[in-house]
Amino acid sequence: MSDPVIRVLIADDHPIVRDGFHGVFASEPGFHVVGEAGDGAEAVSLAKALKPDVVLMDLRMPVMGGVDAIRELSRSSVPVKVLVLTTFDTDQDVRPAIEAGATGYLLKDTERDELVRAVRAAAAGEAVLSPAVANRLMRQVRTPRETLSDREVEVLRLVADGASNRETAKRLHISEATVKTHLVHIYGKLGVKDRAAAVAVGFRQGVLRWDE
Repeated sequence: MSDPVIRVLIADDHPIVRDGFHGVFASEPGFHVVGEAGDGAEAVSLAKALKPDVVLMDLRMPVMGGVDAIRELSRSSVPVKVLVLTTFDTDQDVRPAIEAGATGYLLKDTERDELVRAVRAAAAGEAVLSPAVANRLMRQVRTPRETLSDREVEVLRLVADGASNRETAKRLHISEATVKTHLVHIYGKLGVKDRAAAVAVGFRQGVLRWDE
């Protein structure tokens, strides 16, 4: 009995890149490219309609970026694995994608055979990381992030309660500019880009507690 065919959806905003990946899997036994998407929103829509086993997801795309698309698919009932395939390997790219629910993270300079193996592994539910990304994540684990100051914790706590910058400034008797400065420091220390992610990481790290 032959192995089941792995259904692949390719999401990238560059047609020539999609063509290249399509060519790889169209010529590889055991794979079937079910569709292509030019942005994250289209990727989500096609994934829900076509039910692929693996989505090859670029990160920097118009309309909806890859991380938001991964997060949307993670919330849905579609049992799809998402393998990020991008040229970016910074902390600001890797960590949000993994936290959003990506099964793996590869760079676009990955060799063809390695890419094929990675998609097979992702379809089987295995985590797949390029060596550069794995090393970066290991450094993050081994190097503890800076702790938040008492004032930064107060600001984050109010943000978690839904307070705007103006409301936070009023309640803490500081200026809105100072609140924004605190938020920049908080984002940097937690390794995030926005308020929602800061709150999520705050709860995960125990900086915030549900009973507060």
